[in-house]
Amino acid sequence: MSRPSFTENDFVQMLRDGSSEQFAILYDAYSGALFGIVKRIIPDEEQASDVLQDAFIKIWDKRNFYDPSKGSIFTWMLNIVRNTAIDFTRSKHFKGASRIQNIDDNVGILNRMSGTHTNTDVIGMNEAVDNLPEEQRQIIDLMYFNGMSQDEIANEYNIPLGTVKTRARGAMIKLRALFKVGVAT
Repeated sequence: MSRPSFTENDFVQMLRDGSSEQFAILYDAYSGALFGIVKRIIPDEEQASDVLQDAFIKIWDKRNFYDPSKGSIFTWMLNIVRNTAIDFTRSKHFKGASRIQNIDDNVGILNRMSGTHTNTDVIGMNEAVDNLPEEQRQIIDLMYFNGMSQDEIANEYNIPLGTVKTRARGAMIKLRALFKVGVAT
């Protein structure tokens, strides 16, 4: 049995309708890619899962604020998810938990370092970002995975702010084109 194919407009309508069944379809379509974003910010699987759930609650609560004229639904959700993950890393809970790691966490880290564990949810996202030109990839890594603002990047790396903005915009255009193709198929 094949999965139905949805367009960007279908997803926008599902978001606006606000039914839990349609929101579940939206979740199924985007949660894998968005989980990849969270995992690059929060390596712990359980914490990343919790943050993704919190982010989807925010998406649900803010669904009436989505404006298609300002960007794609994926970009809008990505910003909510990324901001939720960054907020979590700045929380006292995260800072306290990151100081104390149990042995199970260390085994997971060693497995990831040795390559014995592959997270299939982030494969497409990592490849997409890794295929960007170096200067664009660096800006995207700093902005979306390290939580730095464009001003912070410009100041810390002595890059003109306009250059940072141009590189970020170019990278987002390339990534948006990749994900539009991936979601509609």
